[in-house]
Amino acid sequence: MRTGPDSQASPAIGRPRQFDRDMALLAAMRIFWAQGYEATSIQDLVLAMGVNKPSLYSAFGCKEEIFREAVELYDRLEGRATTQSLTMSATARGAVETMLLANARAYTSDEGPRGCMIVLSSLLGAPANEGVRAFLAKNRLDGEKALKIRLEQGVAEGDLSPAADVDQLAAFYTTVLEGLSIQARDGASIDKLNMIIEAAMFIWPADD
Repeated sequence: MRTGPDSQASPAIGRPRQFDRDMALLAAMRIFWAQGYEATSIQDLVLAMGVNKPSLYSAFGCKEEIFREAVELYDRLEGRATTQSLTMSATARGAVETMLLANARAYTSDEGPRGCMIVLSSLLGAPANEGVRAFLAKNRLDGEKALKIRLEQGVAEGDLSPAADVDQLAAFYTTVLEGLSIQARDGASIDKLNMIIEAAMFIWPADD
């Protein structure tokens, strides 16, 4: 028998290929974002994530579980534009306008698919995927609630009229935000999105 360092078998031989779970999830997020939930197959995920099916199921579970994790990752990465706008702006109006402008830039960036993953991923589809649609609907509603809280803060701090209907405003500007996402996916330019935002800000309640 040969001895010495050259005679030792590589420790990698026979072991399953290792992968970076975080990078694999990022790849899953991007393909769901680009194609939507239903149009993305397990095979699409296998190819994008660089992992075989047994390892994929072992590490992440089923397709819906992968998607839910991908949405949570999207919230952490892409949701910063909204979070920072709502927390750092001095006034409620400034927070809303900054939020819309920041997201318009993100929606038209060349660094990822256009539009918002949460708005576009599963608006319609098979009844079997109702759980996914409900999950996304709750996510969007949570965003509307966060905006309402910021508007209520504006009322408390005196930069938004006490007569303002914060429920109405939160619903309206959430709808504008979601509309910007659809426009961006359809190919609208940043200039067009900014024009829409400018028009939307005209309805801001006047000071008493």
